Amino acid sequence: MSACKGKSELSAEQIAIIEAPLSHMSIIACAGSGKTRTAVRRLAEIRKRLRDERGRIALLSFSNVAVETFRQSYQQLAQDIYPNIGRDRVEFDTLDGFITSHILRSHAHRTMETTQAAFLVTGGEQFLNGFTFKTNTYPHSITKMQVGMREGAVYFYYANNDQMVELNTAYAVGIIHQLGRIGAYTHNLGRYWCYRVLREQPAILRALVHRYPHILIDESQDIGTLHQAIVEQLIGAGTKVSLIGDPNQGIFEFSGANGKFLTQFGQLAGVKSYGLTCNFRSVPSILALANKLSTRTDTAERQAPETLNGAYFIAYKNAEREQLIAAFQETVLKAGLSVDHSAVLCRGRDLADKLAGNGAPVGQGIVKAFVQATILRDKRKDYLGAFKLVTGCIVSLLSNPPHGLIALIVQSARYPEAKPLRRIIWNFTRNSKTGLPIASLMADSQWHPQLLARLKAIMAELEQNFGLVTTDNLGNKLAKKGLPNAPLMTDDDLITGQDSRIRVDTVHQVKGESLDAVLYLATKEHVKALLDGVHTEVGRIGYVAVTRARNLLWLGVPANALAELRPTLLSHGFKEHN
Repeated sequence: MSACKGKSELSAEQIAIIEAPLSHMSIIACAGSGKTRTAVRRLAEIRKRLRDERGRIALLSFSNVAVETFRQSYQQLAQDIYPNIGRDRVEFDTLDGFITSHILRSHAHRTMETTQAAFLVTGGEQFLNGFTFKTNTYPHSITKMQVGMREGAVYFYYANNDQMVELNTAYAVGIIHQLGRIGAYTHNLGRYWCYRVLREQPAILRALVHRYPHILIDESQDIGTLHQAIVEQLIGAGTKVSLIGDPNQGIFEFSGANGKFLTQFGQLAGVKSYGLTCNFRSVPSILALANKLSTRTDTAERQAPETLNGAYFIAYKNAEREQLIAAFQETVLKAGLSVDHSAVLCRGRDLADKLAGNGAPVGQGIVKAFVQATILRDKRKDYLGAFKLVTGCIVSLLSNPPHGLIALIVQSARYPEAKPLRRIIWNFTRNSKTGLPIASLMADSQWHPQLLARLKAIMAELEQNFGLVTTDNLGNKLAKKGLPNAPLMTDDDLITGQDSRIRVDTVHQVKGESLDAVLYLATKEHVKALLDGVHTEVGRIGYVAVTRARNLLWLGVPANALAELRPTLLSHGFKEHN
């Protein structure tokens, strides 16, 4: 039977996974292979078979978007499952969200030696000023500290540009435990405490395994070393784990997430290995390129359309990048593709922000963050990003805010009790007439006075309705120093905004997405790594960029490197764009 059966049917490979025995599974899936569809149906099948058991089945991933997609897909599928066989005894979450809900918030306080429930800190909390670690240059906030696992032992490090600098373990642990004794943890350190809890409180581990006899983890190439250690604790205590992912898309190597755990898991005794080799996303020429890069032999379900499609390379000079982006956008439109579902991709955040016109915001301190939130809302239409920034700013203007207040407000799914407070801040963020002022106002003489007046109003409302007291030095914290006598954005910027310009983003940010067209703007080193295959992280980043594209792929190659790289590009299946 063919690996591809069409989107309306399940392939033989998908059926084999869905109907497999209830054991550990390793599923190596190519890009665009219908992992979501397969995982959700596998979850439903496990739930049916365990109809008489009270345990729950969890399907986890690494992004809230993926989790919501799982949830919606299962709701549609579950209509055919009778409630009396445990239809609702399932759970969808991120891996971090899962361990936070079931380990950190409920049980970490005992290991942390604190009397209150553990709470997340994000970096905007005032008391974090006292929690820094020394480096060779200047102290860093504890929010910059990262943790990994090596040969069964934890280690701590921080990023210095592209270099990872390891810290003295005893020194790092001392700072972490000092923070832990007040119940606080950062995103990175939460996994450390989860690992400690499961190791030092075995009753919690047994209870968790009893409640979740089966866990499926999508995008498993993103499992870092400490996540791996936690998953292995669950496996050792009896949970059946299914890992689904593509090792060639392991692009978070700084956290140890390079796809090796997924690959090696399938080689262990008692683990059944499966594959998904049909690509439902890309046209055949783009898939052929992906196969060349990854040495895979995946099959394309789609046929090449009559309109423009395929993989092309095009030379560019740094001074002409804007013209290249404009030419790409014009080509996307001529090909009948969606600009809204296409993107220009870069490896680094700095270049992506520069090309997207997201320059460094003006102002200082908290005002600078409010400026950034204004531009996110009015230019990029990123209301959620603006809301998170505004939340951090408002909390920083409170006198002795409750621990974990930022997470309480931002994480709506986990803290429904904070809905009234969240609604007020959302309204302030979204409404430029009564809340965060519009970016077209003169920054120093119009935008800032309106911001100050409206902030005083919302802070008074928070104090009256929720008992959240404003700090005494509000004026000092909201000084207009650094604001220009000019608009944050012009009227023309607001009219055109992002609606008329193609999205510019990083490869990391679009992983998991399906895009009509992609321009990967690469350096010479990036192109060479791409052509060398998926053996390095930079090569895998290029592979992810290639496999996002459904119909059209452009690879931007520096003009001064084109003569050297052209033969290899052509031999890999690229066509030269004239």
